[in-house]
Amino acid sequence: MSTDIRPEVSKKNRYWIDRHRYYELKHFCLQYPIWKKSYTSLDSMVRFANDISNSSKTNKTQRPVEDCVIAREYFYDRIKMVEDAAKETDDVLGTYILKAVTEGLSYDCLRAKYNVPCCKDTYYNLYRRFFWLLSKTRQ
Repeated sequence: MSTDIRPEVSKKNRYWIDRHRYYELKHFCLQYPIWKKSYTSLDSMVRFANDISNSSKTNKTQRPVEDCVIAREYFYDRIKMVEDAAKETDDVLGTYILKAVTEGLSYDCLRAKYNVPCCKDTYYNLYRRFFWLLSKTRQ
């Protein structure tokens, strides 16, 4: 499902970003569930990493614990970036915006499922603000 927002608004809008930048950030956010799942699965992998390193048959130096920690940090940074942008957008509606941008839900779907406590214009203004903030963070 996609949102009903136009990919580009007037350059006079204070939250204007380029259409292609908007699509880049939108697809970045849609990876959020993958990051969450990967981050969680890497937690259990760290426990078994020492067993893997002891069974090496090559002379290559292995650092499985370090590799897992680096991968977890990579996913954590991205998760936090999206969540922080949603929190900064609005204290109340940030959770709805996070759900919308990470699951590809439109205002109408959010309204039907979660009873969003605002009108469509307010929501999409904050939606644009979210992507504007994320664009600034993700320079």
